[in-house]
Amino acid sequence: MRIVVAPDKFKGSLAAVEVAAAVADGLRAVLGDAEIVTMPVADGGDGTVDAAVAAGFERVPVTAAGPLGDPVEASYARRGEVAVVEMASVCGLGRLPDGQRAPLTASSFGVGEVLRAALDAGAREVVLGVGGSASTDGGAGLLQALGARVLDANGEDVGLVAGDRRLAGGGDLDVVAGLDLAGLHPALRPGGDAVLRPGGDAVLTLAADVDNPLTGPDGAAAVYGPQKGASPADVARLDAGLERWAAVVAAARVRAGWAGTSGRADWEQVPGAGAAGGVGFAAMAVLGARMRPGIELVLELTGFEARVAGADLVITGEGSLDAQSLAGKAPVGVARAAARLGVPVVAVAGRSTLTEAELAAAGIGAVYPLTGIEPDLERCHAEAAALLRRIGQMIGHDQLKETQLKEAGRSA
Repeated sequence: MRIVVAPDKFKGSLAAVEVAAAVADGLRAVLGDAEIVTMPVADGGDGTVDAAVAAGFERVPVTAAGPLGDPVEASYARRGEVAVVEMASVCGLGRLPDGQRAPLTASSFGVGEVLRAALDAGAREVVLGVGGSASTDGGAGLLQALGARVLDANGEDVGLVAGDRRLAGGGDLDVVAGLDLAGLHPALRPGGDAVLRPGGDAVLTLAADVDNPLTGPDGAAAVYGPQKGASPADVARLDAGLERWAAVVAAARVRAGWAGTSGRADWEQVPGAGAAGGVGFAAMAVLGARMRPGIELVLELTGFEARVAGADLVITGEGSLDAQSLAGKAPVGVARAAARLGVPVVAVAGRSTLTEAELAAAGIGAVYPLTGIEPDLERCHAEAAALLRRIGQMIGHDQLKETQLKEAGRSA
């Protein structure tokens, strides 16, 4: 018997690696002779680099700017010329001190520094996971870190004043007047439909699970700003700043002579432009990135199909299985990929609000929530690893029963 354990994180409780290890321990306690393969996954948010490392990528440490400019120890994953960079671990919400929120001042500069480090080390295919961001700066910080200059009306660098390490955040976009792309990293492919600049040969792919535009009622500020601490007044200011930023980027594309540009070209309305507070917009409009569902990319990078083919069961999961899970989150992506290989899937979760019909439609045969054995949510959170080991044992016993029933049916 071979079982693949491929969960996402239990947010705020256990990393995906820890979830997989706990479930595997429970399985081994019951199925001593079974082959248990752990394969933590992610959907582009925190844990994306860990998933790549668990699949054989090398972890490369980098010191970069956190969301407020303070240096943090981060890393990216590398295998040959392929690199995986994760925004959440550098300048995500979890990097803000003491759980504070900084909707107007948080910057995406740090993830640009990590991306630049990967390019300088020779990476030419880069997957950028953009979930869990703290900023709503339209990707201005990302571009600054990659050599572009974001300028005010006086031609001065916005935020990055000499001797001042404060980074430009979303609240600074209302003074942005220009974008100078002359110093952009030479390995990058500019503007989606543009010809390559001499030497530009890197391909950037965004791993995300959102299709919001940059601006408007469904945009980055309106939908995700409140989650990042933005008040209604902050949301209005950020959205106006993003509109201004979109016009500045469009003008810079025209000045650069990039093919296919006419006026603004509506880049801010492209699905996914609002990902990570507008990093999706900057990456697509300036760096030529394409966007793909995060879980699809992670499963490809980690060789999911090859490792699952011929397995008897796949166990996936995340902290909360709910309506958001159905919109492209990791467990559903795992279940769909396993279904294509004809391998049954069950899920573990802290809690589940999905109906049996919704689970079945997603390709999940059963769910084992922690709340099924421990109704106290605080204890579920604090004792998640121990509870998951018990659930691993439960799944193991269920597998034994199923195997015995099959054997009895064949002998009859």
